[in-house]
This record gives sequence, structure tokens and C-alpha cells, in this order.
Amino acid sequence: MQLSLLTLELAVVGLAFVVLLLDLWTPLEAKDRLSVVTAAGLALILALSFTLSGATPAVGFHGMFTQDALALFFKRFFLIAALSVVLMGWEFRDRIAQGHGEFNVLILIALAGMMFAASASDFVMVFVALELISVSFYILISFQRSRLHSLEAGVKYLILSALASSFLVFGIALIFGTGNSANFEALRFVGAKLALNKVFWLGLLMVLLGLAFKISAVPLQMWAPDVYQGAPTPVTAFLAVGSKAAGFILLLRVLLVAAPALAAHWSKLFILVAAVTILYGNLCAIPQRSLKRLLGYSSISNAGYLLLGVAALNASGAAALLYYLAGYLFTLAAAFTVICIVARESDDLSVLAGLHRRSPLLALALTLAMISLAGIPPLAGFLGKFLLLKAIIQQAPVDTAYLWLAGVTLAGVVISIYYYFGVIRAIYWAKQPDDLSAIPVSTPMRISLGLCIAGMLYLGIFPSLVWDSAAEAVKALKF
Repeated sequence: MQLSLLTLELAVVGLAFVVLLLDLWTPLEAKDRLSVVTAAGLALILALSFTLSGATPAVGFHGMFTQDALALFFKRFFLIAALSVVLMGWEFRDRIAQGHGEFNVLILIALAGMMFAASASDFVMVFVALELISVSFYILISFQRSRLHSLEAGVKYLILSALASSFLVFGIALIFGTGNSANFEALRFVGAKLALNKVFWLGLLMVLLGLAFKISAVPLQMWAPDVYQGAPTPVTAFLAVGSKAAGFILLLRVLLVAAPALAAHWSKLFILVAAVTILYGNLCAIPQRSLKRLLGYSSISNAGYLLLGVAALNASGAAALLYYLAGYLFTLAAAFTVICIVARESDDLSVLAGLHRRSPLLALALTLAMISLAGIPPLAGFLGKFLLLKAIIQQAPVDTAYLWLAGVTLAGVVISIYYYFGVIRAIYWAKQPDDLSAIPVSTPMRISLGLCIAGMLYLGIFPSLVWDSAAEAVKALKF
């Protein structure tokens, strides 16, 4: 039965309805227990996902939905990200005046959209999944209605997301008009003929612009720093990890399944966008004092690094992209969890002064996150960047432009060390504040940080399990 393909998605939507109904009968003083229910439900769904196999791809709903190893990889990724965000939301509960239950429900609805995006094999499903994600984030970003910055961030995201959606819809219309189908496999079948059609080129280019917004890549990257700074910290984390990963799975499927012939012609375009995105993000991050704004520009640069896996146009590049995302998940979850605990009134770098004395665990977690983002061994970020670089250098005999991209990437890594280590300097060597009282860290946050630290170290030292899983998953892209 086709509904069996939607097991995980239906479980997430069902959990959202359960939380929404429980919210009706839960006393105001006990609303925070809804986060516990949500986290427990997500943990069960994550466990359920490992009973499913993507070894034999299954297609349903007239070819619009595909359940394969690639989709399952990303669905597990999204479930882990959502679980981490829900735990952050529990820590953030005193800064959400009302609507704690609705906050968790919206996280779950956005998660459902991401999971649909992971299995999308038709442009109609792509649009529906992205709109489900976007509409949820419109509300989540401006959830702190008493904060002007949160409302401003929500309006900016709404306007720019609507612009990106207009590019996407118009592009889909052009693709459907020229290819006579919105299905990826059908378009692949007539790909050689469509590769010569300039209207199809324009349609695909407009779709790519819509996806560039989701991954915060040039030229639609300008929203990220402002929105990251203004949104509630758990929402910022979900945007930085979940929404970005949803954009990349769609980018991989659109380019490598729907239009591989045209993607091969556009290799220099992908090289240029990756290089400019890396430089823009890293150079703009240097003067930042706001932690969340700094991570916003870092997110742009990391979109550039991830685009290396797309620009490589080979299986090792796609597998490296998946591996890098796995390490990025644990790294950003650790960084935003610390920010959620420490930056209550302000997210200026000065709030980190003396953190190593106030909470050694928080200082260690944030330090390791910055080292991983900087790409220094033995953490996950180093091996992720190494694998992406290896993938594009393999393509250098085909096009020497890949060597220039490798050079820009290395320059970006060197530049990033300056501002990432500026965060570490603020933790250990900034002028000590008058208040050095201990920062309490709850048991759920200790567990979450412990798992994030373990994830960063494990992926950096023992990469084979995740790498093998990523290599198996990208077989669905039919290189």
C-alpha cells in the first residue's frame, strides 16, 4: 500500500496532532512537559526509521515520492536535528511567553516538510515540501512577538522567501512547459533534447535560484545574518541545519536525477557560485561581534563548502556532501545549545568572557564546535572539508577551474580560522567579568552537549560508518 511509504511522515504529523491536543488540557505551569513528549516521540520515530530499508527504492503517488537510501539518510538527519532543537526549545521555554505547545508543533510541521523534501521526485512535491517548511518558519522566526528583532527577522524572511518561491514556481512552469512533465525520471529520459532548449535552461536556472535561498548561497544569501540574529536561538539552529540540508537534498535530486545532462554543461557556474559563496561568507564574518550573526555568515561560507560536492558532479563529491552535513549537524547543535544557555540577554562575544570558569562543559563544547567549523583535526569538520576537496581535485584533469576552486577553498579555511578562534579567545582570554558565578546546565542539556561532542569526535576519528552510509545513499543518484 502506498501509504506505507509515508510511515515516518505520518508518524511526525500524528505526533504534531497529539502535542496540539495535549496542549489544550495541559496547565500553563506544566506546558514545558510538552517538549518532553515531543522529544520522546521523535526518539521513537528515529528508532522506527532504522527498521526501514532503502536498499530497494520504492516509488509511489504517481512517481512523486521516492523512498530510497538517500531519502532515509536525510530523514534520519532531520529527525536528529529536530530532536536537538526541541531540547533547545525546552531550555528556551522561559523566553517564550506563550505558545510553548504551538512552538513544538510548528517544529514538527517544518520537520514533516523536510522529510517530504527528502523523498521528492517531482517538482510539484518539491514546491509543496518547500512551502510547508517556509510557512512554518515564517511563524517560528517571529515567535517572540515582544522582541522587535524577532518580528523584523520574520518580515525579512517572509518577503525574501516569497521572492525565492516566485522564482521557483515560474521556473517549474517553464520546465513543465518545455519538458511536458514535472517528474524527475521523465525529464531525465528526455534530458539530451532538453539540454538544447534555452527555455528549459531558464526554468532550471530559476529553480536553482529558489533553492539557493534555502541553502543561503550567493546570490540569495543576504537574509541569513539578519534572520539568524533575530530569530529565537532554537529556530536559528533549525534553519542553519534542517532547512539548509533540505535545500541540498533537493539540489542533488534536481541536478543529478532530473537534469544531469544540463548539470554537466553548467559545471563552471557551480564552481563560480561555490567560490564566491565561500569568500563572501568568510570575509563578512571577520568583523562580527554578534555570535548568531557570525554563525549566519559562517552558514553562508559552509553553503559554499557544501557546494563543492555539487560542483564535483561525481559520486565521491555527493557522498562527501552528506558526510559533511552529518558533522555539521553535531557541530552547530553544540554551538547553538551553548548560545541558548549563555546568551540570554545579548549574543555579543563579551557574554563568553570567563565561560571556562563559569561552566567548563559549555566552554569545551563551544571550543570544539569552533575548531570543527574551522576544519582542524581530529574533529568532523576537518575530514568533511578534506573529502570535499578531494572530490573536486579528482575533477581537475577534466577542468583546471577545479584547481582554482580548491585554492579558494583553502583560502577560505585559512580566513575562517581567524574569526572562529576569536570566539575561543573570548572564552579563555577576554577580560574577566565581575560576575563569575557558575552557569547551571540542566541534565537534558548536558546529555545533548555530550552527544554532540561525541558526534564531532567520532565522525572525525572513526568516519567509516557514516561514510559508508553516505556512499550507499548516493547510489540513488545514478552516477
